[in-house]
Amino acid sequence: MHNPWVLDNVHLVVRLLLSVILGGLVGFERERTNHAAGLRTHALVSLGSCLLMILSMYGFADFVGEPNVSLDPARLAAQVITGVGFLGAGTILFTGKSITGLTTAASIWVVMAVGLTVGAGFYLPAILSAIMILLILWGLSIVEKRYVNHRRQCTFVVTADAQTQRVEGFQSLLDQHGAKLVKVRFIDAVDDAPNAGIKQQQILITVILPHREQLIAIADEFNRMDGVRSVAAE
Repeated sequence: MHNPWVLDNVHLVVRLLLSVILGGLVGFERERTNHAAGLRTHALVSLGSCLLMILSMYGFADFVGEPNVSLDPARLAAQVITGVGFLGAGTILFTGKSITGLTTAASIWVVMAVGLTVGAGFYLPAILSAIMILLILWGLSIVEKRYVNHRRQCTFVVTADAQTQRVEGFQSLLDQHGAKLVKVRFIDAVDDAPNAGIKQQQILITVILPHREQLIAIADEFNRMDGVRSVAAE
């Protein structure tokens, strides 16, 4: 009869290698898209989770049956879930305008779950989960870019001569590109030191672009307009 507290060396090696392969596949997808946590990070998280699951389930087999000893195979696994949460939090960045790294943090967390699943010996769920993770990260990314995140709000900071009225020209240019004007804000005119006697003002134009690729094209056309000194996009 199979002893549930004993793991032979063959299965031990298979579980460790499989955890590295599955975690590495997810990490490769993150590495390919230049994210902070990539191939090595995901492979290590998966391997470490698998190893701790094995230790939790089989590392204390010698104490089974001893008086006053109660074993809980899930105890170390629960601590792994908490610990990996801190690692995932380290990949989340707040840039002042947006939050990045949430998907990478989620991928680290779910890779940890894959590692624990492999360590517990549930190979099929672990493999299927890894495949679904890759489909989510790769396949849904294409869907998001095409149907969800193709629209982008940005702000153009235009520095122009104060006496030059360019608002109607800006609106016409945006209409040509199918961009939606959200708001316009004028900042008080200031003296331009290199050109004494000429006052300049900043115009903050917030728009929604149909496609992200139009950002550079619109900024370039703004910059070529009469009276415009500089253009910046945020």
